Amino acid sequence: MTALKYLLPPACAVFLLFSPRAAEAGPERPLPALSPEQQRAVGVIVAGAPRASAPQRLDAYGRVLDPSPLVADAGRLDAARALARAAVAETTRLKGLYRGANASLKAVQRAEAAQTEAQVRVQQARTRLLLRWGPLARLATAQRARLIEHLADATQLLLRADLPGRHSLGTMPRRALVDVDGLKVPARVLGLLPRVGTQVQGIGLLLQIPRPPSGLGPGAQLPVTLQGGERAGRVVPDGALLYGEQGAYVYRELPEKAKDGDERFAPLRVALLQPVGSAWLVSGLHAGDRIVVRGAGVLWSLQGLGALAGDD
Repeated sequence: MTALKYLLPPACAVFLLFSPRAAEAGPERPLPALSPEQQRAVGVIVAGAPRASAPQRLDAYGRVLDPSPLVADAGRLDAARALARAAVAETTRLKGLYRGANASLKAVQRAEAAQTEAQVRVQQARTRLLLRWGPLARLATAQRARLIEHLADATQLLLRADLPGRHSLGTMPRRALVDVDGLKVPARVLGLLPRVGTQVQGIGLLLQIPRPPSGLGPGAQLPVTLQGGERAGRVVPDGALLYGEQGAYVYRELPEKAKDGDERFAPLRVALLQPVGSAWLVSGLHAGDRIVVRGAGVLWSLQGLGALAGDD
C-alpha cells in the first residue's frame, strides 16, 4: 500500500505549522495562481474526484500476546503511584513539623526532591504502559486489574493485529475476525498501539478475544480481517493529499479566476476514510470539485509567494 507521498516533506517543520484554513482566509498568505502554461511547466494536473463506496475491510497479521509484560508494566505504574502518594504525605508531614520547629529545612528539601523523583517515575511508568499497551493505559486501575485476571486464567486473550507497510489508518475498524484453523472468531477492536511492531513495520491494533477457542495461547500467529461499515466518498490519488495541523487536505481549483485569467487554487480539508489501492477514499469533496491530482507539493511551495510572473 503506497503511503501519502507528501506526508513528511523535507520542510516538515514549516509544513506542520501550515493551516489550510488560515491559508485560505488569511490575507498574509495569498492563494497560488498559475496559468495553463505554468501548470504544464511545473507538472500540475487538475481533475475531478470520482465518487465511490466501499466496505471497510483490511487484512492484517495477528499475534496472540503474552500477558506477563502487561502485568509487569501495570504493576510498575501502580507501585510508582503508591510511592508518589507516600512521598507527598511525607513532604506534607515534614512541612508541618518544620513550621513547628520540629524538623529542619534540609529534611523538607530532601522530601520535596524525593516527591519530584517519585512523580517522574509515575510519568515514566505511564508512558511505558501507553507505548506498549495503548488503550489499556487509559483504563481505570480496577478495570485493568479485572482484565489481567481474565488474561491470567486464559478466559480472554489479547492480540496485536499488524498492517504491514501502513502508517496511517483513516477511520477505526468496528470489528475483527480472527481465523483460527478456519474458524472465524470475533474479536473486539480496542484501539491503536502507538509503538510500531518490531516484526512488521506498520500500524498495530490491539484486539481482545473474549472467549477464545481452547488451546489458543500466546505466540500464535493468525490471519485477521478488520471490518467496518459501508462508506461513501470520493477517490483521490495519494499524490493529491497533503497533511497539515488541521489534518489531510487537497488543493481545489476555484471557480473564480484571478484578474489576469490564471487559475486559482485553495486548500480544502478532507477526511481520510480508507485506502483504495494507491489512492484514498475521502469525504469533504463535492461533485463539481476539481482538485490537483499531481503537483500538490508545488502549490504548497508557492503558498504565500503569490502569483508568478508569466516568464517565471
